[in-house]
Amino acid sequence: MGTFISTYIVIVAISGVLSALLALFAYFKDTDFSGIKAFIVSSCASAIYTFAFAFELSSGSLSQISLWTKVEYIGMPFIAPSSLLMVLHFVGMDRLITKSRLIWLYSIPCMTTALVWTNDYHHLFYRSIYLRTDSPAPLADIVMGPAYIVHGSFTFGCLLAGTVVMLYQWNRMKQVYRRQLVTLLLGLLLPTLGAFLYLIGLSPYNMDPVPIIMSITSTLYIWAILSRGMLTAAPIARGSLFESMRDGVLVMDRSDRLIDYNPAAAGMIRGLDASYIGHPLIRLFLTAGKDAVAYVMEADPLVQEERELEWEKGDDICYYEIRSSPVRKRGGQIAGRMIMLIDVTERKRMQDKLRQLATTDSLTGICNRLHFMERSARELERRDTEGGNLSLALFDVDHFKSINDRYGHSCGDMALRHITEVCQGLLRQGDIFGRYGGEEFVLCLPDTPLEEAAKLADVLRAAVEVEGLRLPQGWISVTVSFGVVFAEPGKPLEELLKEADHALYASKRSGRNTVHLAVEHGLVRFP
Repeated sequence: MGTFISTYIVIVAISGVLSALLALFAYFKDTDFSGIKAFIVSSCASAIYTFAFAFELSSGSLSQISLWTKVEYIGMPFIAPSSLLMVLHFVGMDRLITKSRLIWLYSIPCMTTALVWTNDYHHLFYRSIYLRTDSPAPLADIVMGPAYIVHGSFTFGCLLAGTVVMLYQWNRMKQVYRRQLVTLLLGLLLPTLGAFLYLIGLSPYNMDPVPIIMSITSTLYIWAILSRGMLTAAPIARGSLFESMRDGVLVMDRSDRLIDYNPAAAGMIRGLDASYIGHPLIRLFLTAGKDAVAYVMEADPLVQEERELEWEKGDDICYYEIRSSPVRKRGGQIAGRMIMLIDVTERKRMQDKLRQLATTDSLTGICNRLHFMERSARELERRDTEGGNLSLALFDVDHFKSINDRYGHSCGDMALRHITEVCQGLLRQGDIFGRYGGEEFVLCLPDTPLEEAAKLADVLRAAVEVEGLRLPQGWISVTVSFGVVFAEPGKPLEELLKEADHALYASKRSGRNTVHLAVEHGLVRFP
C-alpha cells in the first residue's frame, strides 16, 4: 500500500509539473486563439490542485490533510468553468461570453473556495473529515455537505456542457481540425469519468484518480500543441469568418462543381441555396448574363486571375470583381479552386461618374473641349492611316450676350441646352459633338466630305432658327452661325479649327445665321 501511494504521489507530482509547463507555454505563446486566457487559468488551476493533492497524500496527520485539501480548492473549482470557456472560444461561440456571464460562471467556484476554507465554522461543504481506519498510510475520507453537492453538480454541468458543444460542432469542423477536437474531448471526458468513478467508490483504494488522469490529458495537450498546431487559432472561428465575410466565396472541386459557399455568395447569386451543391459552375452563372457565362467558358481553373463582370440581377445591373485561385493539397496537387465575388457596383458607378465629369460638359451633357479634342485627334489619325474624308465645323449662338443681358444667365443656359438638344436630334451616329467654350460648339464629322458637311451644318442652322426657344417671358428667336472646313491629310487639328474659326467669323460678318466654308482659295458662303 505504501509503495503504491508513493508511486501515486510521483505521478501526481509529474501531472502538476506538466500543468505548470502548459500554463507557462500558453502564456508566452504567440497566438491568435481567443481562448488562450481560459486555457492558462485552467492549467494553473490544475497545477495547484495536483501539487496540493500530492502534498495531501504525503501528509502524516489529519490536520495536514485538511490544510492541503483547502489548498486544492484554490485551484480545483476553477478548472471546469475555464475548460468550458476554452471550448466556447474554440468552436467560435465566444459571442456568448459576456462580462455578466463570466461573473456568474466564476461565482460558484469562488464561493466553493470560501466555503472550504471556512468549513470548520459551518460544515456546509464537509460535514466531517476523518482518517480511514483500514489504511496503513494516513488517508482521509469525508461526509458530503450540501455545498459539496452544489460544487459537484456545477463541475459536472460545465464539463457536460463543453462536451455537448463540441459534439454539436463536430460536423462543422474541417477534417484536419477534428484531431484537436478529439484532444479537447478527451481532456474533458477522462477527468469526468475519473471523478464519477471516485464518487461511486470504484477508484483504486478509493483515492481521487483525477490528478493521475490529468497527467494523461496534459501529455495529450502538449502533443497536440507541438504536432497539431493547437492553440494557434480556433478553427471554427475561421469557419465563422468564412460565414461572416462580406464578399461572396464559392469553393469548387476539380470538376468545377460547387462544394461550398458562404451566405454573402447566396445574397449575390440569385437562387443560390444548398440544392446547387454538386452542380457545375455554369448553372450558377446562367442567369447572370452573357459576361458571367463567358467567364465560365473562358476561365482556366488552374490559373489565378481577376476579372470584372457585368452581372444581371433581375432588372438591375451590378458589377462583380471575380478573383479565382486554385486550391492545392499539401502535396501541391490541385484540389479545386476558390472563387471570390466582390461587389464593385458602387465603385464602378463612381468611376463612371468621374469619367463623365472628366469628359462631359456639365451644362449640356455633350463632350467637353478636352474630350472632344482627344476623340477628334484619334479620328484624324485613323483617317490619315486608313484614308477617307473628315470635316470639322464650328458654330456659336448669335447675339448670345444680349440674351444673357436681357433675360439673365439662367435663360442663356436654357438656350445652350435647347440648341444642344436640337442638334443632337439631327446628328448622325459617329458624329462627335462638343462644347468648345462659352456659347461656341464644335463638330467632328468622320467619313464626311466638305459639301456633305456644309449641308448638315445648314440643316442644323435652319432647325435652330425654326425651333426658337420658349422662356417664361415668351418665345424668342435664336440663331447660330457656322464655319466648316475639310480636314486635309497631314494638317493638325488645331490648324483646322483655326480655319473653321475664320469661316465662322465670316458668317458673323455677313449678317449671322449663315454657313461659310473654308476652302483652298478662301472663304465661301453656303449655299
